[in-house]
Amino acid sequence: MDILMMVKKHGGIVPSARLVREGAKAHLIARLVAEGELRRIRRRWIAAPWCDQQMVAAARTGTVLTCITQAKRAGLWVKDASGPLHVAAPSHAGRVAPSSALVIHWHEPLVARHPDLLADHAENVLAGVAICQPFETALAIWESAFRKKRADRLVLSRLPLNGRARELLRVARPFSDSGLESYIVPRLAWMGVRMVAQAWIDGHRVDFLIGERLVLQVDGGHHVGQQRQADNVQDAALLIRGYHVIRVGYDQVVNDWPAVQDLIMRAIGQGLHVA
Repeated sequence: MDILMMVKKHGGIVPSARLVREGAKAHLIARLVAEGELRRIRRRWIAAPWCDQQMVAAARTGTVLTCITQAKRAGLWVKDASGPLHVAAPSHAGRVAPSSALVIHWHEPLVARHPDLLADHAENVLAGVAICQPFETALAIWESAFRKKRADRLVLSRLPLNGRARELLRVARPFSDSGLESYIVPRLAWMGVRMVAQAWIDGHRVDFLIGERLVLQVDGGHHVGQQRQADNVQDAALLIRGYHVIRVGYDQVVNDWPAVQDLIMRAIGQGLHVA
């Protein structure tokens, strides 16, 4: 039995007891560790040298990757996950050593975690995000989870969510095409103007239709080259059909929102949103 292939099958890290249950011989595992083909993490875990270092960190600290760390790993839209790892520790666990490299979540999970788990369930990840992150950041992640079908609204509604998570469940929608768009609706809701996300106009989708004639397009980092040319063609077609287009980028939404809001308010003030 090829123990290295068994470890690879489990993603590069696996409890040694599980390897033994699946037929690996303990003395052969020990030999591979001694030869440097595998490494032992806190006696319980066996890892390949190429294993994901975030998973190794979770195994070493006896925790589970969660919140924005696991959201990013799962492919959800996260504005910034470059800081410390967010991990969950079971309430009955021994003390996890304080570290500037870890943000530790102690709350009870919505979905029970198996002792062999190193990466949290989606429901626990979203609950952690709701508790830990600012509302806009959390909303973008929740909407990304719905859009990518990583979480189910009905399943979440049946879980004992706290007040913050309940509010996110109420307002989150799966229609935003990127996390940046998730910021827009809450920031403009106070104006009381009808706003449709991912609206279709003449066979093309726009990020937001405000009122009847004002289009807001939010560009990510991929809007260059051919994509930029296609955007220009679409903007011209919308103009000919009587629409007004405001196109903004990532940096404007994240770092200069007052200027973006001012543009939209002035356009609405001039009635550009009215047919």
